[in-house]
Amino acid sequence: MLKFYGYKKCDTCRKAEKCLQQADIVYEFIDITGNPPTAKELAGIAKLAGTPMKKLFNTSGIQYRELNIKAQLPTLSDQEILGLLAGNGRLIKRPLMTNGKTAAVGFKAELFDHKAWT
Repeated sequence: MLKFYGYKKCDTCRKAEKCLQQADIVYEFIDITGNPPTAKELAGIAKLAGTPMKKLFNTSGIQYRELNIKAQLPTLSDQEILGLLAGNGRLIKRPLMTNGKTAAVGFKAELFDHKAWT
């Protein structure tokens, strides 16, 4: 089953959920702020999505700015990035989606084709 990591108050997540529902795609909603993916899950999602670890950050988020992640990023290893993200779901770009075979980071309307998730 498709896992959808999102945040109910996020406009982008709501838009993505609406697309999933319109495409009749069954999914499990997981609150990314209360139950963020583990470092291992994040690494798997990044690999399946073909996304570099640093692109998993929600760069427009308040916590990203407050923790000054942008300044730290050039010196952080992938393991350090995964540790930060797994420990604070508000730092993660959302939504995240995976079915174990494919994954997506962020909202891209073209990814909501039913065939991509079956």
